[in-house]
Amino acid sequence: MHGDRCVELDGDEPPDSIEADAAWTARAGIVCAVLTADCLPIVVADRHGRGVGVAHAGWRGFAGGVIEALVTAIPIPPADLVAWLGPAIGPAAFEIGPEVRDALMEADPGAASAFHPGTGDRWHADLYELARRRLHALGVQSVEGGGFCTYSDPERFFSHRRASGPTGRMATLAWLDSA
Repeated sequence: MHGDRCVELDGDEPPDSIEADAAWTARAGIVCAVLTADCLPIVVADRHGRGVGVAHAGWRGFAGGVIEALVTAIPIPPADLVAWLGPAIGPAAFEIGPEVRDALMEADPGAASAFHPGTGDRWHADLYELARRRLHALGVQSVEGGGFCTYSDPERFFSHRRASGPTGRMATLAWLDSA
């Protein structure tokens, strides 16, 4: 959806009726899932196994606060959360216009280091750095993953920007084990 809607999955609502860019659960055996093909998948989990969630973070989701929506929805202190950043378009390939940079900077005015000049008025954006900044600002200090570029690695990843037509998606799944 490329937004900031975060839902709690409790098993009561059929999965087909849920539309959101982030989901979390505190119930074992319920799978939280997002599909991506350049956007950043983020998994957030409680170190004590009390909750887990996922977010689909494209630039619109970043600008709209999808990471903040996920972390604040989970009723666990952010210091008890750990995060993992999955494969996404890397900063060398993610070229954006000034309006997108402005939208991303509005939510995090100190994020200038996540952008590097491109051609003309274009910028290269580092989704991994942006996510780490947001997570750290929220109090999530343990952030792992990142560094895989979906655009430049066609053998392993789908990429919306690289594809000349429709492309596949990668699924990021997270759940609490019932054991």
